[in-house]
Amino acid sequence: MSNPRGPVDSSRIPRYAGPATFARLPRLDEVPRADVAVVGVPFDTGVSFRPGARFAPTAVREASRLLRPYHPALDVHPFGTQQVADAGDIAVNPFDINEAIETIEHEAGELLAAAGSLVTIGGDHTIALPLLRAVAKRHGPVAVLHFDAHLDTWDTYFGAEYTHGTPFRRAVEDGVVDTEALSHVGTRGPLYGKRDLDEDRRLGFGIVTSSDVMRRGIDETVDALRARIGNRPLYVSIDIDVLDPAHAPGTGTPEAGGMTSRELLEILRGLAGLNLVGGDVVEVAPAYDHADITSIAASHVAYDLVSLLALAGDDNGAVSP
Repeated sequence: MSNPRGPVDSSRIPRYAGPATFARLPRLDEVPRADVAVVGVPFDTGVSFRPGARFAPTAVREASRLLRPYHPALDVHPFGTQQVADAGDIAVNPFDINEAIETIEHEAGELLAAAGSLVTIGGDHTIALPLLRAVAKRHGPVAVLHFDAHLDTWDTYFGAEYTHGTPFRRAVEDGVVDTEALSHVGTRGPLYGKRDLDEDRRLGFGIVTSSDVMRRGIDETVDALRARIGNRPLYVSIDIDVLDPAHAPGTGTPEAGGMTSRELLEILRGLAGLNLVGGDVVEVAPAYDHADITSIAASHVAYDLVSLLALAGDDNGAVSP
């Protein structure tokens, strides 16, 4: 593709002005086609503690005004080598979680028919399940790299099967993920019991804790993850609470002892060249944020996902010109 439309030129229009889209990119309806669509899902009905992630897409878009068009660490122009557009928000029923999940899956599928890949801004982590279902319809069962303080493979909460703590168990049960290539990164904190770890292992997940990242370092962590993923289609799901509350205070279930934003970004950059097909950034709760710390971190994470998609080659299902 030649000459994709990029962000508004900040040398002509100040960053605090211009469109309120992700990175001030064009809207999806303003371009004839797109390789990557950035979409919001303002939904937090699945949370178990502090609500507010429904307001994240707007907050992350505002924080993304500071993003620039060249990524020096990856040596890529993510908006210049592919057409990236903001697809707005998927509006879902906040009172019926089952209907919301169906809507997200359907709308994500429609967007994937118009764009090669999605980068989704949540919303709570419940949304990962319908997104994985939509991606699997296009690519088959996918490898999953799950950055989170928590496992999110519990069975039920108060008898409910669909919450932000259950999406990856449901995804395994649905057969939409490749159980030979599932990894948690950054987990930490108390559990209900050792059985949580046993069941998680039975589902096929490997675990790299936040302490593992600190002790082993970035390079060893990346090498282990790349070996597990191989050349499989890869989906990356990032709960912002993988970061220590010092780096992401604005989230619903913060846990002490987390990764730094630098560690998270460096691990993501270590995935360059893998067959990334999509990803999400979830659980930003702006009401608990300070000086937009969490939204800024999330905007950079989303930017790195878009940049990685630019390096993933032509095998991610991009629509032909």
